[in-house]
Parts: sequence; structure tokens; C-alpha cells
Amino acid sequence: MMQVLPIQTSATTTECPPTGKLIVLTGPSGVGKGTLMRSLLQRHPQLYYSVSVTTRSPRPGEIDGKNYYFINRSKFEQLVAQGEFLEWAEFAGNYYGTPRETVVNQIQSGKLVVLEIELEGARQIRASFPNALSIFILPPSFEELEKRIRGRGQDSEESISRRLVRAKAEIAAADEFDIQIVNDDFEMALAAIEAAIFE
Repeated sequence: MMQVLPIQTSATTTECPPTGKLIVLTGPSGVGKGTLMRSLLQRHPQLYYSVSVTTRSPRPGEIDGKNYYFINRSKFEQLVAQGEFLEWAEFAGNYYGTPRETVVNQIQSGKLVVLEIELEGARQIRASFPNALSIFILPPSFEELEKRIRGRGQDSEESISRRLVRAKAEIAAADEFDIQIVNDDFEMALAAIEAAIFE
């Protein structure tokens, strides 16, 4: 059952309006979630994208407040203690979380809200939003996923090894989600996501 914010008073507000919906996009690191999400938002500006909070450093070209909200660990832990996150997880030595209040307000106002999050966070969302549409993005093969991660040139060998070990466990969880889409052909994968959201 959705947790309603204290400002809501009517018992009927515990249910989302028919048009409001939460869409969760997840999959292993390097599978192309971010690229698919950017194209989806360009094509459908009516979608509300929830910007995550993270303790990791910005990558080249990333903008605070657009790609992520970048904060330090102590501030993140303070927000966790205050119950400010809809979900949060630690991944590759950094925290990631979804701000609760904005997402709940947007859904209750009838918006389609999309999240691009890691597996652990996606599981937390399913527990609190059982009606959310969950989409798992798969690589064409594990070998292709490794090639993509290495091709980014952003991670140390140790970090790549950790990501690959974690990716195997994440791929094994794909069946937990409503829809699985293989990101082999980018346009076909994007079209499949659109079909799932707007059917």
C-alpha cells in the first residue's frame, strides 16, 4: 500500500488517481538504462523523471539537480534517518536514493512518474508500490555487457570486476519484474518501453 504523506487528510487519497502511475526501470550497470531513459524523456516530455540523490562524484558532463543531486554521505544518512527516501541502496561504494515527497505528490496529481534505479531499490519500490509497472532491461549477452562497461572507460579494473559480479546476480532477478526488455537494438528496446508505458 502506498504510504501517504502527513499532509493528506482524506481516506480516498491513499489510492492514486487512475491516470497516475509509477514506472520503474532497472537492470544491471552498463545495460543502457540511462541512455534509454534520456531518449524516452526527450520523446515524451509529459513524463515526470524523478532525479535521484547520490553520494558518488559527478561524471564528466553531469549536472547537479538534472542528472543527480550530489550530496555527501553524512547528509544522505541524515535523510535516511528522517525517512525522506522512497527507496535507497548502496551500490559500488556509494549511496543512491529516490526522494519520497516529490514522487508521491506527482503520482497523486495524476502524472506518469519514471524512476531509473538499481535492483535493490526497485525491490523496495515493489514492496511499497505494488501497482507500479516494473521494467527490467537485459543485455543481449553477458559478454556484451562486459564490453559496454569496459568501453565506458570510467571505472578501475577492481570496480569493473565488482560491477560484473553484481550484474550476474541482477540478471538472475529479471523474472521478478513485470516486463523484460533486451537492449540489443536500441530503437526496438525504446519502442518496447513506450508500448509498456502507454498501452
